Amino acid sequence: MTSTSAAAASDRGVEPVVPRRKDGPRSKRGVILQAAVDSFGRDGFEQTKWASIADQVGIGQTALYHYFESKVHCLLTIMSAELERSLEQFQEVVADQPDDLGRLRAAVSKAFDLTDRETLSARILLAHMDLLTTERASEREEAERQRARILVRAIEDEWSRLIEQGMESGAFVARDPRQTGLALLALIVSVWRWYRPGGRQSLGDIAEFITGACVRLVGPDPDTDQE
Repeated sequence: MTSTSAAAASDRGVEPVVPRRKDGPRSKRGVILQAAVDSFGRDGFEQTKWASIADQVGIGQTALYHYFESKVHCLLTIMSAELERSLEQFQEVVADQPDDLGRLRAAVSKAFDLTDRETLSARILLAHMDLLTTERASEREEAERQRARILVRAIEDEWSRLIEQGMESGAFVARDPRQTGLALLALIVSVWRWYRPGGRQSLGDIAEFITGACVRLVGPDPDTDQE
């Protein structure tokens, strides 16, 4: 998160996320994460051998442990990085929209504007969310877990606030904004359980369908709200 985004989050009552320290030009951290995303997404986390990541990157296992003390530490880092990307993209896209319905449409559409590797990261995050519920014994793993939990809360707060603002303006039907925001998020992320790149449906088609479903979700309930 940029310093401007962090300040804006603080103004809105959202717990700010401390920016990561940028990697140096000789750092292998980025390519290790890319290799891990590819392997975890393709073969599964449990099936991926930690040593194979070092082989793919072309470093020894000792050097691998310099960056990540365990395969779980690497997984948690991938998860928090994906959450941070999602939060930043949400904040950027809604800031450019003039009205509440436009912000909702843009936020949902942007959630599916991903590269193939980002899609893998989203699938990895969804598949391992239960990892965030239990404290880790390792200090570095626990720090990454806590970072991810802060990001989860920030994303939920941003979506709830978007819905609340739409309800206050009359653009959305007045209901529980927190519940509605979480329902929208659940609908969006559920796609990563079944979507595969190269399948019958493109991400663009899915984005259009899910955006329509989300717009209908914030509108009148046909069974109770219409006279």
